[in-house]
Parts: sequence; C-alpha cells; structure tokens
Amino acid sequence: MNPSLPADYHTHNRLCRHAGGDPIDYARAAIERGISEIACTDHIPFPNDPTPSIRMTREDFDLYVGNVRAAQAAGGCTVLLGIEADYQRDLVSAHIQSVLDLADFDLVLGSLHTGPFWDLAPGDPAATPEFVEQMNRTYYLRMAELADTRLYDVCSHFDIVKRTGIRAPEALLAEIVPPALDAVAAAGMAIEINTSGLNHGAAEFYPAPRILAWMHERGIPITFGSDSHNPGQIGQHFEQAVALARAAGYTHRAQYRRRKMTLVPF
Repeated sequence: MNPSLPADYHTHNRLCRHAGGDPIDYARAAIERGISEIACTDHIPFPNDPTPSIRMTREDFDLYVGNVRAAQAAGGCTVLLGIEADYQRDLVSAHIQSVLDLADFDLVLGSLHTGPFWDLAPGDPAATPEFVEQMNRTYYLRMAELADTRLYDVCSHFDIVKRTGIRAPEALLAEIVPPALDAVAAAGMAIEINTSGLNHGAAEFYPAPRILAWMHERGIPITFGSDSHNPGQIGQHFEQAVALARAAGYTHRAQYRRRKMTLVPF
C-alpha cells in the first residue's frame, strides 16, 4: 500500500441506481490504487422517494449491508460500513435515525442534494446576482441545520453549491460560510475533501482552498472522498488533495470506527 494515500471515505455502488459495481469491486480497486481503507457510503433510502432513481430502496438495504460485509470478509483492504444520509428539511430526523439504527455503521455522511444549484448552469438568465446570492445564503443555512441535527459524522462536498461553476462573490462567502463552519465545529463533525469537483463545472475540489483554511482555523478535522460512482474512480486526484490539505496546515485526518473518531497522520 502507498502510505501517502489516505482512506477513501466516499464511494457508491450499483444499489444507488446511478453507479456501478459492488463494494468488493471498490475494495479491489483500492488495493490496486494503493489505498488501504475505504468506506461504502450508499445513499440512504427515503420514504415515498420523489427521485427513486438516485438512491437505494429500503428493500435493498439488507443486501447493501451484506455486500459490504462480504467485502470486509474478503480481506486485503479495510472496508467500513457507511451511509450518505442526505439532509432534507421535509424529511423528519426520526426517519434518518430509524435507518441509522438498522446497522452498526462506522460513519455517516451528511450532504445536501436539493436546490437550484444542481442544474443552474452558467449563463442561465435565471442566474442573476440576486438569485445566486439567495441560493448561496439558503444553502449554507441548510448546511448549518444539517450539523445542528447531530445525526452525522462527516459533512460531504461542503460547497457543492458551486457545482456547475456558478460562484458567489468572495465577500458574500466570507459572510455566510463561517457560521455554517461554526455549526459543523460545534457538532464535532469532520468535513471531507471531495475530489469529484474536478470532474464538474466547479473544476476544483469541495471545499475551496479558502474554506479549507477557515476549517483549519476552527480545528475541523478532514477526511478524503472520491465520491466514486465506479471502481475506477477510487482515490481519484488524491495526491493533489493531500497536497492541498498540507498547504492548509493539515497533517492528520479523521478515522472512524463504529462512529468514533480518532485522528491519524496522512
């Protein structure tokens, strides 16, 4: 294994219905990549799901856990049982907790996947300065709400609001991002460096270097995640992510076992 490459704590698989491969395929790819530890983090099932094509069903949950256990038993790579539990205001915390109670998870990712930022492209007439400002204000308020639930361990793709390449002014970010980071810090959560942003219109990691510096100032731990949707993406761009983390002052990452965090060097 390559000791310079940290664990990949954000991976998906075929059961989320917009990715490919099984957990054991990701574990094997990690071994080839020189990564000794991964987390399987499929999307949490939703009741009466309005977008059933992007997450596993409740009926597939036991299969998901079984597939992760099979990957763990295969050896060669440490495989953690995780889940990406999307935060939605209209989804009561009791449902998320009920799913978390179904298995002994190692870590729970919290993320936002709803909002106009998902499809609003640069140059769209709707992307007025006023709309972009409100979109960002709402997003980071929701991110603080996510942290305040105390349901999650790691915040995923923290500034994915920039996904398509529409960015808020720096002055606005300096106003609205720190309160969200304060909420994450108060919750004792980590934030991942998500490398998938290089494949999106954002063309940079989540979070941006400035936000990473603010995180370090607050003592917020980091993890690394490829957000891989096929085994070939395991550890994608991790060398660059490690360099970015070190430039921000980080020397350790958060490691999880049964939702307990320890800090380990990378």
